[in-house]
Amino acid sequence: MKQQWLDWIKAFLIAGVLAIVVRVFLFAPVVVEGPSMLTTLHSGDHLIVSKLNYTLGSPERFDIVVFHATERKDYIKRVIGLPGDYIAYKDDQLYVNGKAVDEPFLEERKQQLNGNRPLTEDFKMEELPGEYQEVPEGYLFVLGDNRNNSTDSRMLGMIDQDQMVGEAVISYWPLNRIQLVN
Repeated sequence: MKQQWLDWIKAFLIAGVLAIVVRVFLFAPVVVEGPSMLTTLHSGDHLIVSKLNYTLGSPERFDIVVFHATERKDYIKRVIGLPGDYIAYKDDQLYVNGKAVDEPFLEERKQQLNGNRPLTEDFKMEELPGEYQEVPEGYLFVLGDNRNNSTDSRMLGMIDQDQMVGEAVISYWPLNRIQLVN
C-alpha cells in the first residue's frame, strides 16, 4: 500500500514538472481583451501562443504575436514591418519599402465600414514615435487588424523583439471559433 502511494506521488510530481516546463518554455494560454484585432480575433477568444516558434526562428510579416506592452499587460497584434522595412499607408493601402502589399485579412473589416472612412489612416514611419526611417534591427512594427481602434506601433513605436511572448497559433475557445490563427 505504501509503495502504491509513493508511485502516485511520483506520477503527480512528474506531471507537475512537465506542465511547468511546457507552460514556461513551449506554450502559453492567452485571452484576447478588447476589439483591436477584429475581425480576426474577438474579445474573449482563448489562444495558445507558441513560445518555441521565435526561439527557433524569427517573426514573419503578418504573424499574429503576443508581446509584453507593460509589466502587467500583454498585447496581441499583427507583424507588419520587419527589420530594415519602411512602412507607410496611403489611401488605405499598405506600402512596404515603397511597394503596395495586400492585406486580405482586412477585407471583412473594410466591408463593415462600407467605404465610409478608411480602416487605416495615412501615415509614414517618420511621423510616428521615434521618427524612424526604417524598422531597426531587433524590432518589429505591429498593427491591430481593427486599425481605427488599436493601440499599436503608431502610438507605441517599434516593439523590441525581446518583448515577444510568442506567436498565436490556435484559437480554442469559444468552441465555435476554434481555428488556426493567421
